[in-house]
Amino acid sequence: MRLISFQNDRSLDMIGLGRLCIDLNANEIHRPLEETVTFTKYVGGSPANITIAMARLGMNTGFIGKVSDDAHGRFIVHYLQKNKINTDGITVDQTGAVTGLAFTEIKSPTDCSILMYRDHAADLKLAPADVSEAYIREAKALLVSGTALAQSPSREAVFKAIHFAQKHDVVIIFDIDYRPYTWTSKEETGIYYRLVAEKSNVIIGGRDEFDLIEALDGPLRQDDQATANQWFEHQAQIVVVKRGGDGSIAWTADGDVSEGVVFPAQVFKTFGAGDSFAGAFIYGLMQGWDIGRCQQFGSAAASIVVSSHSCSDAMPTAEQIQARIDRYMQQGI
Repeated sequence: MRLISFQNDRSLDMIGLGRLCIDLNANEIHRPLEETVTFTKYVGGSPANITIAMARLGMNTGFIGKVSDDAHGRFIVHYLQKNKINTDGITVDQTGAVTGLAFTEIKSPTDCSILMYRDHAADLKLAPADVSEAYIREAKALLVSGTALAQSPSREAVFKAIHFAQKHDVVIIFDIDYRPYTWTSKEETGIYYRLVAEKSNVIIGGRDEFDLIEALDGPLRQDDQATANQWFEHQAQIVVVKRGGDGSIAWTADGDVSEGVVFPAQVFKTFGAGDSFAGAFIYGLMQGWDIGRCQQFGSAAASIVVSSHSCSDAMPTAEQIQARIDRYMQQGI
């Protein structure tokens, strides 16, 4: 029995919504950012990465977002198109907004950080008028990223998209994706995250991200089971709590609980793991797999991406993920 019921008469498996940016990953590693002089450019942004991951797995995907009217914006759109992602939902900003930039610092495999430039970012200029009901109606699932809620008019565009998704039985997937930049306070963040979580069918986030939402209720419990139960009282059917190097725990509304395995990896950098996990996990849901197999596929995908310099470019195919699982099962590596 499928964990989630998807409408199969749709032309798009999933539409991502939110942040489209540029990742500038350090070429000189094992040194601080102030000593780094060259970078390699990739398409970035959590919802973009997850959508790219799904496209690499052979799914029909689209995207709703806004890009800057310059070379960076064109680079992003061309990259998505090259990866066979439908870009009909992407509009070009005409106000002079710029593409958000993420400079990465790789001091060691476990000591990585990101320096963000998000002032006047084009993706946060996405307006309600940019969201098409007809486009969303063609999707089985809508992926909403938490960063799109940080400012208006993007947050209003998110709620309009969610309204259309609910109207047309489109599964709503919420990747919490908390980034402190562009938010004015944790209280503001928690309020808007809660409003979206209450409308979502699948919620994926780290323990600290769920804590951010639950802080509105008083002292933190940090109880994963209680967290899952809270969202099952609304629209959620699956809740996934990510715990970084300790894997993930997933709950279903019908009472199943699964603790995900962690695959050993030659870690190059830590970022990108969550996006690759989410993309492969959602792919598994759409195949009708049980929750444990979805987690296994997601964890294997994450182990591949953290071993690579990039995030978007490193998103693996289904064959590569399965080969990683088979090697682990046979050799434990």
